Amino acid sequence: MAGNENKYVTDAVDSTWITPLGPYVNRFEKLLDGFLGVDNVVALSAGTAAVHLALDILGVGKGDEVICQSMTFAASANPIVYLGGSPVFVDSEADTWNMDPALLREAIEARIAATSRKPKAIIVVHLYGMPAKMNEIMAVAQEYGIPVVEDAAEAIGSEYCGRKCGTIGRFGILSFNGNKMITTSGGGALVCPDEASAKRALFLATQARENRPYYYHESIGYNYRLSNVSAAIGCAQMEVLPDRIARRRAIHDIYVELLRDNANVTVQCNPSSDFDSNYWLSTILLKGSSPVTADRLRELLAEHKIETRLLWRPMHMQPIYADAPAYLNGVSERLFDHGLCLPSSTTHSDEQIRRVAQLINEYTA
Repeated sequence: MAGNENKYVTDAVDSTWITPLGPYVNRFEKLLDGFLGVDNVVALSAGTAAVHLALDILGVGKGDEVICQSMTFAASANPIVYLGGSPVFVDSEADTWNMDPALLREAIEARIAATSRKPKAIIVVHLYGMPAKMNEIMAVAQEYGIPVVEDAAEAIGSEYCGRKCGTIGRFGILSFNGNKMITTSGGGALVCPDEASAKRALFLATQARENRPYYYHESIGYNYRLSNVSAAIGCAQMEVLPDRIARRRAIHDIYVELLRDNANVTVQCNPSSDFDSNYWLSTILLKGSSPVTADRLRELLAEHKIETRLLWRPMHMQPIYADAPAYLNGVSERLFDHGLCLPSSTTHSDEQIRRVAQLINEYTA
């Protein structure tokens, strides 16, 4: 917690504004607007809700295909199915681990040939805070006239070519889950391109109630609005967001320094000056020459009460999506086999981070 959460939550309770409505919701949205340099952020109950609303506003429905990055968490893909659509998965490129622009083009052309229809949307993810190659991806998307939903759930504060992640695509997705850079105890937000789409998102997020003196519904809506109490927590968290980002980057720098001479370990870093990751999680790849696998290293570190985690298992490898079309190059499967997420919490001390790096060197050198 940042420090002012109790104060703001108590104020929200005392004011009797508890439900998904109230001054802290408005304040939180304005703080997000200011941080991102935009005007139309809508605070929601989860990042998954934001993906769902973005696709709904874009008109995704039964029979539509949506291209989605395979190397991601299921929350990026599941809302496609909520709306009756079908995901089409695209593999990663090795620099950022995000959607491969060349494969994206291949997937679009293949789906048009197979269905005589172009995909309805593209969902690109900034994995572990590392920006995707947005210039190349946006160029392909614009060529075919397909809107991009930019999943920046892990990337608040990350920048690509000087632009904040979440503000480059048609819609941007933020998450304030308990494991993210800041939290509202849950929650998320939808970054909208204009006032009209923000009003539409707000309408859908509040059960799509028409403006009548009684409950009247012409559209399917959802209970997706963030509560005033959760927003109060978010307002306090925003006060320390720059410090949180700076600390994650400092933790990453320690890992880079201490693992630099380990020939069997590569720390994931910004590919060039165009990329400025928040390093939400510091991640490594083990080379084939390593005496231990990534999963074995995870087990060895766990014996020292150090929690690590394998990288996201790609969506095309998930049983639920086994039959979905996928355009692959082997990168995401290699990442899953050889990658590991390291302890990266802002609450960890430099000494703790050094201890993790020391053990990694001992087990892999």
